[in-house]
Amino acid sequence: MSGIVRGFRYLSAVYSTVVRALVYSLAALAGAGIVAMMLVTCVDVIGRIFRSPLVGAFDIVKIAGAVTIACALPYTTAVKGHVAIEYFFLKLSRRGRVVVDTLARLASMALFVFLCQRSIIYGESLRRSGEVTATLQIPVFWVLYVIALSSAVVALVIFHNLLHPGKEMIKP
Repeated sequence: MSGIVRGFRYLSAVYSTVVRALVYSLAALAGAGIVAMMLVTCVDVIGRIFRSPLVGAFDIVKIAGAVTIACALPYTTAVKGHVAIEYFFLKLSRRGRVVVDTLARLASMALFVFLCQRSIIYGESLRRSGEVTATLQIPVFWVLYVIALSSAVVALVIFHNLLHPGKEMIKP
């Protein structure tokens, strides 16, 4: 029996390590997206002063914004940084809170798995149709693949939270 427990603990540790690495990687990508939006906006504003705006600034900021928001979700979930209204939740008994919390996490996992699946399908349809941005003609299908990856990682983080209730995966 202790071998099974050790095996579970080992798998749990490996799972946590891999998911944390994914979360940190996506958080770094989100940070890079913020920096890219700031730089592009600054260059565009300065260029407009000299009557030479940055061509495609809107395209770049739009893509960077979508990537930033998607890639920040796993980290926010891992540190339990989402806004929660706990007034009614705290009125429940301990058992009631466990049941409601578990059901909410399962529903959240289902939502993010669904979002992952639909993002892949939509991204594939955009890839097949050759959808590009208006000014720079940048293909946009890959943004949906990033959203799909981020959604999958959020589902993995929520699963970790189900296995380890009361603890955030990453300390903020």
